[in-house]
Amino acid sequence: MSYTHLILEVSDHIATITINRPESLNALNTEVLNELFQAAESVAADETIRVLILTGTGEKAFVAGADITELAELNPLQAKYFVANGHKTMAALQNLAIPVIAAVNGFALGGGLELALSCDFIYASENAKFGLPEITLGLIPGFGGTQRLARLIGKNPAKEMIFTGKMISAAEGARLGFVNQVVAPEELMNAVRKTAAAIAARGKVSLNMAKQAINQGMDVDLSTGCKIEIDAFAICMASEDAREGTRAFLEKRKPDFKGKLKA
Repeated sequence: MSYTHLILEVSDHIATITINRPESLNALNTEVLNELFQAAESVAADETIRVLILTGTGEKAFVAGADITELAELNPLQAKYFVANGHKTMAALQNLAIPVIAAVNGFALGGGLELALSCDFIYASENAKFGLPEITLGLIPGFGGTQRLARLIGKNPAKEMIFTGKMISAAEGARLGFVNQVVAPEELMNAVRKTAAAIAARGKVSLNMAKQAINQGMDVDLSTGCKIEIDAFAICMASEDAREGTRAFLEKRKPDFKGKLKA
């Protein structure tokens, strides 16, 4: 499938989606949101893909936010559908069966930060800037920011960021716990691809079960979370990846994982 505002590439079990609207600092409008949703579905349907990298074109921005030129023209009902569409897209990325890494260079503001937060983790360049500035427009985050950020860094730090609308550095994002690694701008994609390659070498079934166990376990009590882990472990044992992994260990060789999520 061809896209107007995205570039989708697949190599060595790794997919890369690049948001490609540099003239608008990769801002999210309805067309971009729809294409992101379609691209997520395309990645989900490809059994050969084990990791997804999400990034933006150019040095200035990962995604500068929602497209204000579109947002400013919406009535309340249209605005509800617009943010619901954003939530659908963020959920599609978050719920992918494979790990998703955000590679953030430049601004990740508003919808851009919300998009990054829908990924499993974030690598950022030293010049990255994060924030939820919607409050300065008389609005609030509308693509999940009030929910995902608080779950990641805690209620009070999230309130401070959202109430003030301030921008923070990549280093501060790492201190708060929502940025995993900060690197020089020229090293960002190399660092992300190195981690993606390490993940892509693992079994797809176990990656999916680990992601599900962590995500589902975060919203339940410890006892229920442990039961989720038990079931996920058993599903892993039913896969050919588990048989290959244990055999490879006993035979003192590297495993060659070929398991699939679909029959």
